[in-house]
Amino acid sequence: MTDYLVEMRGIHIEGRTDETWMPIIKGVDLTLKRGEVMGLIGESGAGKSTLGLAAMGFCRDGVRISGGSVKFDGIDLLAASAEKKRQLLGKRIAYVAQSAAASFNPAHQLIDQHTEAPVQHGVMSRTESEADAVRLYEKLRLPRPKEIGFRYPHQVSGGQLQRAMTAMAMSCRPDLIIFDEPTTALDVTTQIEVLAAIREIVDEFDTAAIYITHDLAVVAQMADRVKVLLKGDEVEENETREMLSNPQQDYTKSLWAVREFKRPAKPAPATDATPVVSVQGVTAAYGKVDVLHDVSFDIHQGRTVAVVGESGSGKSTTARVITGLLPPRLGQIELDGEALPLDYRKRSKDQLRQVQMIYQMADTALNPRKTIGEIIGRPVEFYGGLKGRAKRDRVAELLEEIELPAKQYLDRLPSELSGGQKQRIGIARALAAEPKFIICDEVTSALDQLVAEGILRLLARLQDNLKLSYMFITHDLATVRSIADEVVVMKDGEVVEQGPKPEMFQPPHHPYTDLLLSSVPEMDPDWLTNLLHERGVENIGDAAMQKMD
Repeated sequence: MTDYLVEMRGIHIEGRTDETWMPIIKGVDLTLKRGEVMGLIGESGAGKSTLGLAAMGFCRDGVRISGGSVKFDGIDLLAASAEKKRQLLGKRIAYVAQSAAASFNPAHQLIDQHTEAPVQHGVMSRTESEADAVRLYEKLRLPRPKEIGFRYPHQVSGGQLQRAMTAMAMSCRPDLIIFDEPTTALDVTTQIEVLAAIREIVDEFDTAAIYITHDLAVVAQMADRVKVLLKGDEVEENETREMLSNPQQDYTKSLWAVREFKRPAKPAPATDATPVVSVQGVTAAYGKVDVLHDVSFDIHQGRTVAVVGESGSGKSTTARVITGLLPPRLGQIELDGEALPLDYRKRSKDQLRQVQMIYQMADTALNPRKTIGEIIGRPVEFYGGLKGRAKRDRVAELLEEIELPAKQYLDRLPSELSGGQKQRIGIARALAAEPKFIICDEVTSALDQLVAEGILRLLARLQDNLKLSYMFITHDLATVRSIADEVVVMKDGEVVEQGPKPEMFQPPHHPYTDLLLSSVPEMDPDWLTNLLHERGVENIGDAAMQKMD
């Protein structure tokens, strides 16, 4: 009789490329006891998510487990029937995906999707499951926990949707949960509460977990043990404290030593310079409820303004106003000193061309049925009027601009690219319009540190070469330190503080800015526990309720 809940031995996993099977995971072992959390770390393409899914006896399309064994509570998942797997998945084994937006059915309310598994598996009645959903929503600090379940996925923020998916995974109180980057879409203050809630529930129900992340500070708070992967090979594994203090392998040491990209400071714009984009006194509403309140800030040529704040603070809503997707109730948006029509449908093609956007989740932003050449070629043709050979040549130029060789990528589909490569395609698509201003909406939050640094360097180079202006929406204050010239802090739809970056990181701060700065995780396994103690929080569910009150 084994002591392990999960026992994976000699796992080999392959992916299909044309007619060839290529190795993804190369003979990796993984064992996990009840109540234990294993952290899987490594850069993009290391095989973290593939190994995590294999712990469920599952592979994505075009991928196969070609060797080894996977046992869950003594059950051979690779030999189990489809019916046996259906009994386990969702009930005893749950999965929290990185991209909640791609995981929820947009046609059904959150509560319907939450209650499906516990009702179908006979764990609870519909009424009991709805009541339990509210308790889990409270623990995960979702706003209006009694009401939010009756919204559709598109009616909540990305961070709220991620928390709703975490609650859904916990609905059957599974024995094993695979967490695949569950906090990448969350701001730092919400991340603290979600991490603490996950820890609390894991402890309360003696749940085992595999926690996949590229954030080393996060894994330090969550994992009992850490396994490091590199291109499908295991580099090393050890208890978390020992791994952090005494990594053995050079690759692990290089991960620990990663330093964020830092841009040199730029001179302030001339006092009489006309901003490229000016947001002036904007108040906007969803339905009859105002969600932005008198928001104002300027973005000048060649500069980056970082807009930070918690989930629901109004960052993405401000972007929707600027792009004309949400006409404001009051105020106006100016481009080069001239007022833009508030509704995008009333803007000229040239006005539309000047304001472009790069989205957080390239997985949902790129059409999976179109080739890279077709995806970038569409704005090239729409805005530039190019067709045929001229269009293909321009697409090739844009691919070279984002450091992806055209010959290798023009005819590929998005599914054949890594996360960092897909994000570069999103950048090229925005550049295809030849804009003056680009909104970058959490463009590095889903990427590991090494890939994210490459994206930031690319954006900085493009800004310098093309004199682009950026609005950089982010919850990552390390990214703010890296790339911003100015910072706008938002809370509850209002700008609470703004100014040049050097001033914003020096005290005194607005109390909310101070809260954000103090909530950035550190590479110390005791950091989260100590922070909660300093804030007088013994139970994260109680803390969530206090904040909502």
